[in-house]
Amino acid sequence: MPRKALRYALLATLTAALAIVVAGPALSAAAPVRIMPLGDSITAGPGCWRALLWDRLQRTGYTNIDFVGTQSGGGCSVPLDTDHEGHGGFSATGIADQNQLPPWLAATNPDIVLMHLGTNDMWGGHLPTDAKMSALTKLVGQMRANNPSVKIIAAQIIPMGQNACATCPADVVAFNNRIPGWAAGLTTTRSPIVVVDQWSGFNTATDTGDGVHPNNAGFQKMSDRWYPALAQVLNGIVPPLPTASPTRTSSPSTTPSASPAPGGGRCTAAYRVASQWSGGFQGEVTVTNSSTATSSAWTAAFTIAGGQQISQAWNASVSQSGSAVTARNLSWNGSLAVGGSASFGFLASGNGTATAPVVSCTIA
Repeated sequence: MPRKALRYALLATLTAALAIVVAGPALSAAAPVRIMPLGDSITAGPGCWRALLWDRLQRTGYTNIDFVGTQSGGGCSVPLDTDHEGHGGFSATGIADQNQLPPWLAATNPDIVLMHLGTNDMWGGHLPTDAKMSALTKLVGQMRANNPSVKIIAAQIIPMGQNACATCPADVVAFNNRIPGWAAGLTTTRSPIVVVDQWSGFNTATDTGDGVHPNNAGFQKMSDRWYPALAQVLNGIVPPLPTASPTRTSSPSTTPSASPAPGGGRCTAAYRVASQWSGGFQGEVTVTNSSTATSSAWTAAFTIAGGQQISQAWNASVSQSGSAVTARNLSWNGSLAVGGSASFGFLASGNGTATAPVVSCTIA
């Protein structure tokens, strides 16, 4: 073979070999975390909370994730991974009684399950709350049979309007009141259950189109509630469960306040009593960046009524001296885009029905 032809032949062989190496998989890359959105039509379609959540996760650096499910769909205004396990008209009791979940799990093998189930169990008021909780317990057992280390993020579901079903609003309240205690009894170190409150602050008149299914405002609220809990779980942090099951009545009002921040930045802070029970309450504060630049840190401060004592807090570092409370962001939620917000919650002893305090905030 002529020397030039031999050189070309060797070059072609080397190029082919390199192509094979380049085309091979990156063996060192970590597998994406598989997240299953599990629910009914509120999850299925258009399921815009899934799109909003996926988009926010991508924009905030949580890119090594994969939404999974045997269903697909979306049709929302932002990018999304369309896979999900939402089934219109399905109930928690029906899925459990008919053992529909195991094949869905076997097909997708989720690491994390986002569960908003129970709405279709409310119609007609004929199912006792105990039956609904037993169904959820069975579903958790099936999740763990598929993956003993599965992380479960369970929702206290959004409310249902009186216009949709006369008995449903009270039945949703009874169901949601049971969720914290149910989760506390089943959670384990290996397979924790995290509770997300999708009920508080959700208004069926303004956040749904029919008293049941969210509109765009409702989907945004749902996404905003899922995100902090899911981000913590993805970071390897398990948010604490409430230590009591509060008696919910109606969505409380919010009292905003604004304060200047160093460097001319501004923020607003809103305080609300999310729920209350005899001798205690759950509070929530939301800090919003109303400046013209992204923040790197935030602080909120307020004074609670005499005798109230914070016993537990999440999504912020909270300290109390007498009646003065100061909260600072954690490492993962200090950066707020313009118009972005972060919420933290706490449990406190004492009466939470007193006048809501004015919250001051600063951002840097």
